[in-house]
Amino acid sequence: MEKNGGCWSVLRRSVSSGSCKPSLESRTSSITSFPRTNLVYDAATETRHLNASNREMCAPNDQQSSSDLNLNQLLEFSFHELKSATGNFRPDSILGEGGFGFVFKGWIDENGTAPAKPGSGITVAVKSLKPDGLQGHREWMAEVDFLGQLHHPNLVKLIGYCIEDDQRLLVYEFMTRGSLENHLFRRTIPLPWSNRIKIATGAAKGLAFLHGGTEPIIYRDFKTSNILLDTEYNAKLSDFGLAKAGPQGDKTHVSTRVVGTYGYAAPEYVMTGHLTSKSDVYSFGVVLLEILTGRRSMDKKRPSGEQNLVMWARPYLAEKRKVYQLVDPRLELNYSVKGVQKVAQIAYNCLSRDSKARPSIDEVVKALSPLHDLNDFAILSYHARMSQPGRRKKKQPEGTHNVPQNQSKWFNESQRSSDLFIKALGAQ
Repeated sequence: MEKNGGCWSVLRRSVSSGSCKPSLESRTSSITSFPRTNLVYDAATETRHLNASNREMCAPNDQQSSSDLNLNQLLEFSFHELKSATGNFRPDSILGEGGFGFVFKGWIDENGTAPAKPGSGITVAVKSLKPDGLQGHREWMAEVDFLGQLHHPNLVKLIGYCIEDDQRLLVYEFMTRGSLENHLFRRTIPLPWSNRIKIATGAAKGLAFLHGGTEPIIYRDFKTSNILLDTEYNAKLSDFGLAKAGPQGDKTHVSTRVVGTYGYAAPEYVMTGHLTSKSDVYSFGVVLLEILTGRRSMDKKRPSGEQNLVMWARPYLAEKRKVYQLVDPRLELNYSVKGVQKVAQIAYNCLSRDSKARPSIDEVVKALSPLHDLNDFAILSYHARMSQPGRRKKKQPEGTHNVPQNQSKWFNESQRSSDLFIKALGAQ
């Protein structure tokens, strides 16, 4: 159903071979030099390296050749079609915004590229590249290159593209429930524990697919905003602009400029520019910690010792009796006791400072999969224990009875979560 006209008609169509290998120019792009004498993790150094590397991404003379792309499974849209499909890119149709540009909601015909009336046809997400966007033309090409060939239930589906004059747009399947980031940090109703486990497992399966091919792919930008959810809370990875072919043969890593998001990038990658699949595993550990705690990887609004999630949580992850302090207080006791302990253990292993000590993402999938069936919810243990004869009602924590409710919200949540979790563990 691909069109034969337009700007792409003069380009060579590469033969479909199932290969995910980027072009030669992409593989040999310039490498930023980083200090290799001091491998001690330092947040300021990480920020400096990421900012410098991200600025390089807009280099106008470093663009991948369009002729290397495999486009025969994608639809080619005209700019006019996408303009109509999104209602002239109305502000009220904006789904989100990132380094690439704005993402708009639109509708297209079920049997082609023609626009459809809102509420009819197929609902799509249209991502438009900013002319001066952080992610340049090269990242747009990488997105088409990878998602044009990769197909998996836990990867977002790329439907088509538009390249017309200076316009660069991508058309994806519409993900009904938006991003994991919105559900964890911007919704009033907390994401249920069972959905958190389902999402973490699905996202891990998406990474496992990328890492497990004959030509491994390193995602390089694993974070909550790039995990999209369908109606049934199935997770799908999106935004492959930073994805890179992994090491081949006897090579242990790929040397590349450091790009990504502060708070998610593996420390050894930030300091050396050495990229491996274990870099993605570290990022997965950060996201798993966000799922467990309901906290952002970086949050400047929190006290100084709690702004960096990994640094704050690491001392609690390995100790069974301390892990309750990490659980999202909004869940109260609606989570699996053993599930929390296992998730904490997986996150701890993924966040190992030694990249070689981290598990493979396949091992992570195997560890997460059984957690769906656990029904040892802490609330049940608590009620069972409290219903025992002779149990005395615990006195209210000293100093809280005279505190107004609106001023003691966070204290009460933390205190209640801590007390009830200990009781739940004691009932085991």
